[in-house]
Amino acid sequence: MTKEDKFFMQEAIKLAREGMENNDGGPFGAVVVKDGKIIGRGNNHVTGKHDPTAHAEIEAIRDACRTIGDFQLKDCTIYTSCEPCPMCLGAIYWARPKKFYYAATREDAANIGFDDDFIYKEIGLSIDKRSIPAINISRKEAITVFESWAKKEDKTEY
Repeated sequence: MTKEDKFFMQEAIKLAREGMENNDGGPFGAVVVKDGKIIGRGNNHVTGKHDPTAHAEIEAIRDACRTIGDFQLKDCTIYTSCEPCPMCLGAIYWARPKKFYYAATREDAANIGFDDDFIYKEIGLSIDKRSIPAINISRKEAITVFESWAKKEDKTEY
């Protein structure tokens, strides 16, 4: 870990504390860094925005993408105050940064009531064994849209 890494992680932790103290949501913060500069910041806003997807990493990724005008964070590094939940981990992979650092672990988060392990376990189950029923309908009609996408000549790949 470099001095820079420590600095950026402290910024993420600072955002976590500020958001918690402002009652935005849980005690989580994140920053996105490119070329030694913070280009995206986020703290948890789940309760403040009434949005279950407003996690710190998601907020920071959205902010960074707006800043650079791209949907991918190539050559960026994410610093997050806690090991990402499954949703945020997915968002990090979709954003494609070169790496990410985290401070607290998911076990630390579980110790204060944030049990992401439940979702990690659900993902590993077959769809028919998960606790929220998932029912497949209208597949045939939906696939026609996929077929159109496959033929679309002016699409932006991602």
